Amino acid sequence: MPLSVAVAGASGYAGGELLRLLAQHPEFEVTTVTAFKNAGQPLIAAQPHLRSLAHLTLVETTPENLVGHDVVFLALPHGKSGEITAQLPSETLVVDCGADHRLTSEDDWAAFYGGEFYGAWTYGMPELLRAGGSKQRDEIVGATRIAVPGCNVTAMTLGLAPGVEAGLVSANDIVAVLAVGPSGAGKALKPHLLASEMLGSASAYGVGGTHRHIPETQQNLRVAGATDVTLSFTPMLVPMARGILATTTAKLAPGVSEADIRRAWEAAYADEPFVHVLPAGEYPRVADTLGANVCLIGLSVDEAAGRVIVVSALDNLAKGTAGAAVQSTNIALGFPETLGLTTNGVAP
Repeated sequence: MPLSVAVAGASGYAGGELLRLLAQHPEFEVTTVTAFKNAGQPLIAAQPHLRSLAHLTLVETTPENLVGHDVVFLALPHGKSGEITAQLPSETLVVDCGADHRLTSEDDWAAFYGGEFYGAWTYGMPELLRAGGSKQRDEIVGATRIAVPGCNVTAMTLGLAPGVEAGLVSANDIVAVLAVGPSGAGKALKPHLLASEMLGSASAYGVGGTHRHIPETQQNLRVAGATDVTLSFTPMLVPMARGILATTTAKLAPGVSEADIRRAWEAAYADEPFVHVLPAGEYPRVADTLGANVCLIGLSVDEAAGRVIVVSALDNLAKGTAGAAVQSTNIALGFPETLGLTTNGVAP
């Protein structure tokens, strides 16, 4: 029998993407969907593209409505998941797509988020290289509490971790500029995300080291072996509904060649179904990742500047959130990691 699944925050973008993936997963049956202000509405009213789930009605997001399921996915604003998770049974697999359980440092949480610190869970980035050459997926097997990474974090971490773990790049002068679609900001009405404000324009936000994904990215690179991580990260809103194109650069260690860089990245991801390093001279497009649980990576070396240039593309709602959640859930439960997921995007 399929495992029973509840999705909290089912009326939002991340919740909708989770439901799209779960609807085609052979081992899961979505039986409960919850929301806050949309509670009481048919799911189809909030997510009209999910025709196969039209029989579901959104109920209130409470612990009482989430208990009794085999798996609970949370797609809630930061600060909301932590209020609920402590009241869910320990044997239930709970997967949080929000930020509440990603950070290991209470000081980082206070500086970038604020409010109550709920503690770190098993980190749901299977491909993350750990110092010594193991990968994070080993930590996910059998987990019952999983924190899904931030979408920008995924693009930057997967882009740089191979060089950090191999000692080929320095982590103390990383610069990243990301073009991101507004779906990463959620579905709530915000004037600066209106089409009339965004179309034909691009704008920076979270400038000057203020973006909340900075400490999480630094945390990951320390896991990969870095001891001193400084990251200047500037995201830019661009007029595409979904997707991230990350250009991340770091200083090369003395004597490192472009061939060294390519060997390290290709070796790190050679057996990864969802992270693909493109051939030399090729760089990814966001359009080629839409709807797919995939991160595409292009590499170059700026010899004059002594820096590696990594261009990473992914769908912030798929590989950046919901796809990573399902992928990590598959690992935790002992299912094939690729079950219910695809590397094929949607074009045009």
